[in-house]
Amino acid sequence: MEALYERLLQVASGLSRDGAVRVVGHYEPVAGAGTPVAPPTVKVKRTVKDLATGKDKEVDEPGQLFEDRWVDEKRTEVVLLDQRQSQANRCETALLEAVDQGEVLLPHLALHLTAEGRELRMTNLDAPHRSRDAYFRDAIDESGTKFDDTETGRALRDTGTADVRAFLASAPSDLVYGIWDSHRKRRVQLKVPRTYTSELVGLHPLRGQRAAGRFDVWNFPGDTVELTGDGWRAVDGTGKKGKGKTLRASAVGHGMIPPAAGMGGVTVQTIERNATLAMAGLRALRFGDAPREYVRAARALLAALALLGDRLAFAAPAVRLRSGCDLLLVSERIEWVGRGREGVAVTEPLELDTVAQALELFEYARSRAEEAGLKWSEGPVRLRPNAQVQQAIERSFRLEGIGEAEGE
Repeated sequence: MEALYERLLQVASGLSRDGAVRVVGHYEPVAGAGTPVAPPTVKVKRTVKDLATGKDKEVDEPGQLFEDRWVDEKRTEVVLLDQRQSQANRCETALLEAVDQGEVLLPHLALHLTAEGRELRMTNLDAPHRSRDAYFRDAIDESGTKFDDTETGRALRDTGTADVRAFLASAPSDLVYGIWDSHRKRRVQLKVPRTYTSELVGLHPLRGQRAAGRFDVWNFPGDTVELTGDGWRAVDGTGKKGKGKTLRASAVGHGMIPPAAGMGGVTVQTIERNATLAMAGLRALRFGDAPREYVRAARALLAALALLGDRLAFAAPAVRLRSGCDLLLVSERIEWVGRGREGVAVTEPLELDTVAQALELFEYARSRAEEAGLKWSEGPVRLRPNAQVQQAIERSFRLEGIGEAEGE
């Protein structure tokens, strides 16, 4: 492991011919090649004719993400099965689980609260904007001090691209997966691009359809209900109604919905995951006036953290992306990617297949960084929401009448 670390130490600071680490994985559906998988559903815009005006208008409707790419010098349609943001989140979730199980020491921010009897927690490893999220901006410490006014919060708030040691000390994963301090208004906002990227795509997709409906076991009478102050009531056959809003019974979870054709899964020829750890991104990180040994060890530690997150999330024999998208790992290669020779990038295998190997590398990198002067706390920075956020979250968990279904 020492030899692997020494190479990583050189690569992360641009002192070798290697420019990146690349992971290429091939998958197939657990039900077998050629069976449908479910891509993420997103809102897409479609142009339709407005019957009232006769003019074209854009409407939002559920859709999937398709695009053309060059694959083996051929123009190829692909469907995105998991985007870069989602893949980064999977790595962060896996890292947080390892932290909770005591397998990894990783500084992070943790926002704790109780709402309607529920114990809740949010960390920079699962917050939408990581440590720069508005929840942390609106947090306080145990003494009631606004987080941005605490020693740790002020250091993170005032950090610029010339010195990111505050993030290395309190939220190092942010430097791997990227941050943008957009919730604190200033003319110059801190942005750190992600150095680790990964995505999963399906090649040559064939679009499918599915029929969706709802069967009511007790044949709920009537098609219409009216919302009332204490819930809802069925609109009787006379058509008489009060002042409440009238809805289809299915909107409150009752009644029949006849099956109708809709968007289904896709069948693909090949499923690929491509992940990269870009060493140029690590070289771009600055650590102020820290000694050269500290800078090199810090970059190597972040590289080891990125590789650990990848192994924790994707080294398993199978991965679940969502319902209807369970994938079996068929083959995988991890490689150094170096400066090209005769027009072709030079690659060399990197032996880091298992989680155990990645953990060993990370622990070794952490010990070397500590020898160079890095100090990591044993526990997270513990915070709680301010009064306004606490009240808003409590309302989110409070039962307040009948809700309408978002769709059928």
